[in-house]
Amino acid sequence: MYNFFITKEQITGDTAIISGNDFNHIVNVLRFKVGDEFLVSADGVSHLCRLEQIDSDKVIAKITKENFNYTSLPISITLFQGLPKSDKMELIIQKAVELGAEKVIPVETERSIVKIEKKKQGAKVERWQAIAESAAKQCKRSIIPKIELPLSFTQAVNEINNYDLFLVPYENALGMQATKEILSQIKPNMKIGVLIGAEGGFSQKEIDSVIDAGAKTISLGKRILRTETAAITSLSMLMLHAEMHLN
Repeated sequence: MYNFFITKEQITGDTAIISGNDFNHIVNVLRFKVGDEFLVSADGVSHLCRLEQIDSDKVIAKITKENFNYTSLPISITLFQGLPKSDKMELIIQKAVELGAEKVIPVETERSIVKIEKKKQGAKVERWQAIAESAAKQCKRSIIPKIELPLSFTQAVNEINNYDLFLVPYENALGMQATKEILSQIKPNMKIGVLIGAEGGFSQKEIDSVIDAGAKTISLGKRILRTETAAITSLSMLMLHAEMHLN
């Protein structure tokens, strides 16, 4: 089922009006007909709709079921991603959105090869945000996760206290049993932060600083994973835990 993001102003009572690019997509690309169903999401809330009328510049839909948030996780996840090489960030953002992250924050770590000039950060984030929006539509998210401007590692460490639990996958962390015990601490509505290193992982200084700030190191198994694999594995683990134990 397709999902379209609108504003609250486009909803009046049980009626939703869709215009602009989404109107064109509905009518000319998807070729929806009167009676077809789809989702609309406004301010983080999704509604099931039935197409009622097609005009020259807009479609009018009747909301048949409100608060249709079946894709939302019972926890809030923010991915702090060490800036990777090439176009890996685009893949990571796409998968982070699909796996339930509400926010992705790029981080310049000591071993990050990529450094984004400040004057280019806005355009880069705009591109990443478009990828997040496309992924959110594809997987029926009720919100469009936000992609923020890159932080320095020190700035990322200063964010740790804003989370109920902050996790850092690290190859020298204790084994999976210890990780399981940490995950068992997660409760509904908790804010979870996850910090992933860039290629080459973290320096010992960086690991010491996140632990001192209150982060928990976790294991993702015995193998050394690529940064994009580590991000996807971490978020998958959190998503599955939330779906299996918190719903």
